[in-house]
Amino acid sequence: MKPTKDKDINRHMQTLHHRLLHELNLGTRHYDEKTNRWKWQCANIEVQKNVLRSINAFLDSISGDARAARHTIFKESVADVLGAILWILQCKNGPLLRIASNVALKLVSALPNSVLQSYMLDLVCCLSSLLSSHQIEVAIPCATALNLLISNLSASSEKAVMEALKETETAICVVENIKDFSEGAKKIEYFEEMVSLLSTILQRWPPSRFPVWNDVKFMKALENMHTRTDNSIKVVLLKVYTSLVLCDSVARKLLDDGEIFLQMAVHAMGKSNPDVVRIEGFRLTQCLLTSQDNFLKVMDLCGEAIVDAIICGMRETTLSSKKNGNNHGSLLVEACQLALITRWAGDHHINFWKQGIDRVLLNLLIETIPDQSSEHVQSFEKQICMAKEGLKANYHLGLRSYLWDILGWLTIHCGENFNPYTHGSEVHINLLITCACLTFVGTIQKWCRICQTHVDDNFQSEPVSRAVQMMIYSPCNYISSHARFLLSSLLKVNGIPCLKNLIHTLDYTSSLASYGSFDKLQLAINLIGLTCLTSLTEYQRCILESKGIKAVVLIVKRCLSNDIHVERSSFAPHLHTTFHERSCCCIDKEWEGSNVLFFYGLWCLAEYVHQCGLSEKNPIKFTRDVSYIKAHLVSKLQEIWSSMSSSPGVRWYVSYILSYFGFYGFPNELAKRIGKSLHEEEYADLRLIVANTDSVSVHGVILVVRCPSLLPPEILASSKSTEGVTSKLVGQTMQEFRLSAHVDYEILALLLEYVYLGYFCAGEETVKKLKILAKRCNLQPLLQMLYRQCPKWGIPFPSSDLTLSLDSAGSCFSDVTLEGKSNKLVGWACNICSHSVPHLHVHKVILQSGCDYLRGLFGSGMQESHSQTVKVDISWEALTKLVQWFYSNELPNPPSGCLWDNMNDEEKLFNLQPYLELCWLADYWVWEYLQEACWKVIMSCLDSTKQLSIKIIKMAYSLSLWKLVDITANLIAPSYSQLRDSGELEEFDDVLVHLIYSASIRRLTQEGGNCFR
Repeated sequence: MKPTKDKDINRHMQTLHHRLLHELNLGTRHYDEKTNRWKWQCANIEVQKNVLRSINAFLDSISGDARAARHTIFKESVADVLGAILWILQCKNGPLLRIASNVALKLVSALPNSVLQSYMLDLVCCLSSLLSSHQIEVAIPCATALNLLISNLSASSEKAVMEALKETETAICVVENIKDFSEGAKKIEYFEEMVSLLSTILQRWPPSRFPVWNDVKFMKALENMHTRTDNSIKVVLLKVYTSLVLCDSVARKLLDDGEIFLQMAVHAMGKSNPDVVRIEGFRLTQCLLTSQDNFLKVMDLCGEAIVDAIICGMRETTLSSKKNGNNHGSLLVEACQLALITRWAGDHHINFWKQGIDRVLLNLLIETIPDQSSEHVQSFEKQICMAKEGLKANYHLGLRSYLWDILGWLTIHCGENFNPYTHGSEVHINLLITCACLTFVGTIQKWCRICQTHVDDNFQSEPVSRAVQMMIYSPCNYISSHARFLLSSLLKVNGIPCLKNLIHTLDYTSSLASYGSFDKLQLAINLIGLTCLTSLTEYQRCILESKGIKAVVLIVKRCLSNDIHVERSSFAPHLHTTFHERSCCCIDKEWEGSNVLFFYGLWCLAEYVHQCGLSEKNPIKFTRDVSYIKAHLVSKLQEIWSSMSSSPGVRWYVSYILSYFGFYGFPNELAKRIGKSLHEEEYADLRLIVANTDSVSVHGVILVVRCPSLLPPEILASSKSTEGVTSKLVGQTMQEFRLSAHVDYEILALLLEYVYLGYFCAGEETVKKLKILAKRCNLQPLLQMLYRQCPKWGIPFPSSDLTLSLDSAGSCFSDVTLEGKSNKLVGWACNICSHSVPHLHVHKVILQSGCDYLRGLFGSGMQESHSQTVKVDISWEALTKLVQWFYSNELPNPPSGCLWDNMNDEEKLFNLQPYLELCWLADYWVWEYLQEACWKVIMSCLDSTKQLSIKIIKMAYSLSLWKLVDITANLIAPSYSQLRDSGELEEFDDVLVHLIYSASIRRLTQEGGNCFR
């Protein structure tokens, strides 16, 4: 290699470079055809030592020079320098390894990622092989260098590097090193670097998380370090736990194991720790709380402590920190990120208000906070002026998106009787609403123009608009009315022109052929703007007389046809974090659904229909608009209404809209099935008699779950007892009960439609009468629809689930028991009767509604139809799943994600076996619906693992599930020759062997055909 001149290189650096080239030239180079690169090599130890010294000296000379890596002499030396280090490391010469590993670390730290990427695999494999070195001084720098490499992986090389780590079993090696660590024998730095490397691998490589957590000795080794007071130890422990809980299965297991782990996380966020520890504590807690189930567990255990930590983290703002608010690695950002747990309802909201969240948020928005003593003298004009000046200063501009989201969640989850004097400061809350409304008005004025192509603050446009919408529709009367008042006042001059521009822009963008990111954001802002303005009296007439509703209907229709699909994170980048990208096994869904434009469109449509219903000034226009919506949308909304795949928020707003068209309730497939029993005398055990002696036959098991208030007190008392099926109700003739003289037969029949079918259709006059009976029966979800109350954010969509009737609540109505195969379950006991054989107390009316075979059996008049026990030739595990489906219309899923991936074949087969049995039963009972449900589960779990496929094909063959046999045979086909030569096929039936052989021949024929095409 010839030396190169560079004007930017000083003489000392040039001298060192010449020396480096001289030493490198003492080695030889050979061409590697695999990598298409020349590689340096030299067996002479003295030459190797001198090369290392020259590289080290040269790297020292360029350290601190940001331009060094771009110097020509540096670029031309990279290949030989890296080649030399790799060769020396691979030689594993004891005396040189320590020097070589430190030089490797220095080189990895100095070289830019763009240069390292092409040597990444060689470096990773080489460094990984030295992690188990008995020389601590070698293992530590190798771990540090490898950590740097993996942390800075490019997306293009990540897959190959992860495969290399898998082949070299790097994660296993690091785990063993940590388990073998003993303080005193090895430096604490060794533990830190190994744990830090492991956390990086776990973050990048999801499949490694569950096996690492499952190593009891390793987890114990981590737990033993909890008592250490070294901040560096705390940081690496928090990091590795964070990487582990990115797997939701691991997070759930850790939370189930006890409070010690949680206490460590909460303590780490405390003020007594340095910021670097607190930041990692906040990150760990964020990852723990990604699912609502985990959130509820954690809040029960230490909710107040977490809120205290968040408030403390958000309060620590100085003037200097405010001016550097865009630092996303700061403690403040992490505290705000964790504060987004306000998106879920719960008592933690009260704790936030008690801790002064209003003042904290305001302090992050504007610089000067007024004293509480002056809040009664703050005029409206002064509040506006103060908010404008504070917002203009742009303090913590990078945090605005978080702050608007937190404020929105806090207001939408407020109670109806929330009192600012009790839970906060009125002046602070008023100023927060003022700041939000001011920003929102500026936002819609910018985004309501068609020609608008650039908006400076688009990162906060959607969050602030959403926050104001949540304020306006807050259950809290004070917040809602004040937000409307402020918005009305701020738009007093330019409101109508702004509204007309908004509707015009919405009409234009709704019909675009395709959408860019700007168009989607503009659609979202304009939909929110139209919804908010619809709530203001002075704009309602203009909106009702415009073409806005047609644009909204078109947007909703296009969302329904998947023509437009937008996730909120696409224009709310603060929700898009590395941790969320890397998480696994979490299936939590947002209440509003994945398509946020669809949700905003429904919300806008709901408010429009609501205002149309209240408006009596233009009945012709109202009728025309309602007819338009009915013609273009209602039938499609009814499909969403009963679809289990839609999110709760979407279904709530669809139900709300449909109530204006005479459809009330919450339909679903189970209710549709159970509804067939309405008005049928068969299996009815109660007769309800009204004042005019009209009567209706009902089924106690359905009423006890869906509408217990209709049952007489003595029936309710027996349903709450645990005396069992010997109750006086079972086996007797139908019992009659007289209802109150105020109950009308027609209204009772309508209520029973809701109880059985989940919904009903009725006119306004009938609904008025039904409100009284529904109120007496305490049917809150139905009352909400009858009174057309706006859906409350975050509440689950009502279901017709009848599984509660399997317990004591429905035992007094049980008229049959189900028994599986005669097998003894250790510790099994019935809490209803004394029968020792495992069984379930069920109800004929439920069973026959879901299965034609059982309907025929119960009504056949044969001996089996009179028996109080039905025996089913399936295991107990399959029987419980069968009954779960009967009563909920849902088949429990087997473990998935990392839990499934880390099971052995025997465990997988054990979990799949009940579904194979149910598939056989459904085939025997000619029950296509259940068979399809089981088939989906089996196919989602079936993979090409040879041993599992072998076990499944044997079981499928024994159950005569020929479709599954054929599919599994195709999976096994590539291994036919191996199975034949190993003798494993001798265990198979001849028919199975022939099927697998035929599948292998077909496969070979197809592959051969493809080769000649």
